[in-house]
Amino acid sequence: MAPFFVSDFLLYLQTEKRYSDHTRLAYQVDLEQFFDFANFANEKEIVEINPMLIRGWMVELLEKSYTKRSVNRKLSSLRSFCKWLQKESIIQTNPMAKVQGPKTEKRLPTFARTSDLTTEKLDEFFDDSFEGTRNKLIVELFYQTGIRQSELIHLRNTDIEKDRIKVIGKRNKERIIPISALLYSQIEEYRRCVKLLSFRNDYLFFAKNGNKLYPKFVYRIINSYLGQVTNLDKCSPHVLRHTFATHMLNNGAGLETLKDLLGHANLSATQVYTHNSFSQLTSIYSQAHPRGHKKK
Repeated sequence: MAPFFVSDFLLYLQTEKRYSDHTRLAYQVDLEQFFDFANFANEKEIVEINPMLIRGWMVELLEKSYTKRSVNRKLSSLRSFCKWLQKESIIQTNPMAKVQGPKTEKRLPTFARTSDLTTEKLDEFFDDSFEGTRNKLIVELFYQTGIRQSELIHLRNTDIEKDRIKVIGKRNKERIIPISALLYSQIEEYRRCVKLLSFRNDYLFFAKNGNKLYPKFVYRIINSYLGQVTNLDKCSPHVLRHTFATHMLNNGAGLETLKDLLGHANLSATQVYTHNSFSQLTSIYSQAHPRGHKKK
């Protein structure tokens, strides 16, 4: 059983914040880990959470070889919990207000080249069977819409229209993403393959036995394809989301538009992709500035 108001906090995340099961589980693990370190005897001692105690936990995590990124994520869980405790008047001040996590270097998103995702390469890699057609469409949807893995898995047939798809993103936020006529024709081709299997399924994608897809299944599809056509260290569905964003910016899309397409809550989350567009900036600079190009 979750200790010291954690159960109530998790219920709050579910009912009011509408966080996913996966996110709530991560919060629970982080908070249970903190309370194991704090070694409180009862709920009354929760008022003893203070910056020094939190920093001690942070040091212990780093000594146990947790990465700075992981430590910051755990501190973020504790920060949200303390904010809730203050909101519920269980504590008077938020002890996390005086705690800073370890500084981390910003990692630039990894992305594939346009040449890695040509129709010819996809046709060569995937056959015309149900599974081949489905897997090829999965790659195309990731690359052409930038949706998240969980969003793709939960796509329903009723979410698809000729020129758009409806996506339910984080915290159940709905957004509309335009799709090309070519992508819609690929969806229709896949649906024709589905009809031959005589399966009735509300979801757009499913396994050959009719079961709903799961994250590791989708990961293996993308990992297998990108692992064959690229030299990237990471070959995950999220790489295709990064690729979508980077290619959109490189071809003139604005940050606000990209923010809406990706379903980001804040523009700061979208701005990381501007680093990947530096090659495009360099190209424009060399063409536009009088002294930007090399002399012949």
